[in-house]
Amino acid sequence: MRKTLSLLFIVTILFCSACKDKIKPGNVQPERKEVSGVLITTVASSAVDVFYETSGTVEAKNISTISSRLMGTVMKIIVKEGDKVNRGDILLIIDDSDVAQKMTAAEAGYKEAQKAFEISKKNRSLADITYRRYAKLREEQVISQQEFDQIETQKKIADIEYERSQQAVERAKAMQEETRVYHGFTRIKAPYTGLITAKKIDEGTMAVPGMPLLVMEDTSQYKIRISVDERLYKNISIGMPVSVLVLSTNDMKQGRITRITPAVDPTTRTFNVEVLVKGIPLRSGLYAKVFIPEGKKKTILVPNKAIVQKGQLRGVYSVNDKGVISYSLIKTGKFYGERTEVLSGLKDDDRIIVEGVEKAVDGGITKQ
Repeated sequence: MRKTLSLLFIVTILFCSACKDKIKPGNVQPERKEVSGVLITTVASSAVDVFYETSGTVEAKNISTISSRLMGTVMKIIVKEGDKVNRGDILLIIDDSDVAQKMTAAEAGYKEAQKAFEISKKNRSLADITYRRYAKLREEQVISQQEFDQIETQKKIADIEYERSQQAVERAKAMQEETRVYHGFTRIKAPYTGLITAKKIDEGTMAVPGMPLLVMEDTSQYKIRISVDERLYKNISIGMPVSVLVLSTNDMKQGRITRITPAVDPTTRTFNVEVLVKGIPLRSGLYAKVFIPEGKKKTILVPNKAIVQKGQLRGVYSVNDKGVISYSLIKTGKFYGERTEVLSGLKDDDRIIVEGVEKAVDGGITKQ
């Protein structure tokens, strides 16, 4: 029993000694990790453009369905889907045997007409000389009026034959040119520089006038059809510049409005607008966002590299007046190139780390 009481007395003395040396609350300073190699900047609101955002599908400005203008067997297809072609390049060849025969006949007819014209020309010249001689003889009363009338009639007939043969040459030449044109139809050529997007026929198939053979599109210009809210009807105009973001390439380019539909859809309260984009390696069918400028507003923008993603959360490393670093959650808005709009979580004169964020530690302190 005495041993138990002695042990209890010793424990009580030790406990009291420990309580005597206890540190009062608020006197302990946490040990913070020192952070260096970071760049701190002060946040300030700035004026930015406000955009109305809509979307649409990219289409080539010119899409052509290439067809045959005559009937014939497709002998050779030179291009395939995806090929880039230049204006005037031969795309496919149609059997030209029938047209070639007609062209040969037309050339022979033209040569024959030329020979007939030369003969009529000489006859006319001879008739004219004879007429002048007989006219002189008639003045001298050497020949009778009947003889002179016969010579005069022969001259008129020679003049008529000359005109007929001249017209025959023109008709033969036109026929020859026509057959040459038809022969050109057997060589299907690209109407402009572009891209072959579809092949509708195979070699050995009979092509007929109006039958689709190939589909190609002009790759120099693309258009995007978009729907715009009716409140912007008075704010946009033809030629107005807009920004276009193609999501598949994440590339922002400039376009311009080329057409505005004069009527508003009463169901959707929107109207259609066509945007033309040049000089971008696009493809028909791509999804794109279009940003139409509305005005300006003041907002806080931070560099994209200053934003730190932690799971589903977004935040920045802020620094207080004592140099203590803390991870501050923010709500982001639109992107402006290399900067992002902050809707909440920051205010003017806040200080954040914009470079060296990978070195920052929540709860750390910046090296002075």
